[in-house]
Amino acid sequence: MARQVDVADLVDRARRQEPRAVARLISLVEDASPQLREVAAALAPLTGRAQVVGLTGPPGVGKSTTTSALVSALRAAGKRVGVLAVDPSSPFSGGALLGDRIRMQDHATDPGVFIRSMATRGHLGGLSWATPQALRVLDAAGFDVVLIETVGVGQSEVDVVGLADTTLVLLAPGMGDGIQAAKAGILEIADVFVVNKADRDGADTTARELKYMISLGRREIRGASWRQPIVKTVASRGEGVDEVITAIDHHRDWTRAHGEWHDRRAARARTEIEAIAVAAVRTRLGDLHGGDAIDALAKRVMTGDLDPYTAADALVDGI
Repeated sequence: MARQVDVADLVDRARRQEPRAVARLISLVEDASPQLREVAAALAPLTGRAQVVGLTGPPGVGKSTTTSALVSALRAAGKRVGVLAVDPSSPFSGGALLGDRIRMQDHATDPGVFIRSMATRGHLGGLSWATPQALRVLDAAGFDVVLIETVGVGQSEVDVVGLADTTLVLLAPGMGDGIQAAKAGILEIADVFVVNKADRDGADTTARELKYMISLGRREIRGASWRQPIVKTVASRGEGVDEVITAIDHHRDWTRAHGEWHDRRAARARTEIEAIAVAAVRTRLGDLHGGDAIDALAKRVMTGDLDPYTAADALVDGI
């Protein structure tokens, strides 16, 4: 039986910026602790202050390097920074693969930085199911900015939009032209485009193709439109990083002025509520006679004795 922890004490220590308390709270979330509801209730009044920035893009564009450079620039500005780096699950342990995190170890001894690598554990959206709750922990612990770096698996990366106030889409020369990136399903989610490795040949071409793609469609918000900026960087040398932060801040100010900031936060809460509710329903369905009820209905659907909608209604009515 799992050992009970003093949640109130953990939350208090996390607010006092104790890294071990923050890590322990995130572990409770990841492990779906029986005390998860108590944790969520304790954190709820303390959240809503952190600026949340998502980073996504195809593999190989330098997301981890860019994240590390952003952390350095934000720390230089006196901001406390949390990083949630969402990795593919290890096929052996179910934990996160930490190879790319090595390049963020420059910040490991900085008390103003907290880095957590989280496994997706088979979740197809590129984000761990526990990421929203882990974000809430960092928010409650007083981090000014939380960076969410995602796996980078193409179209399923759109999940990051549901969590971030501002989404950065990273591309690099030689990683495919703007049209190919659009086919990957990530261009339309960008608030800011970052062309990293801009010291390579083709950077200007990539930026030009992005500019053309942007011209084909502008996002309308209450009669106003946000034109996504394109920022060229060489993250490994810190070049262009200050410009990225400026673009993030401009987007934050624009969304607040036009009401989108509030809409995004409300949509985030709605998505989280729905996910928790669906998980609870699945658990209850599984508990119904050990699955016997579902099996019986499945057999009737298979033989044509019952249509799947009627079967589903019968199952829901039995909860």
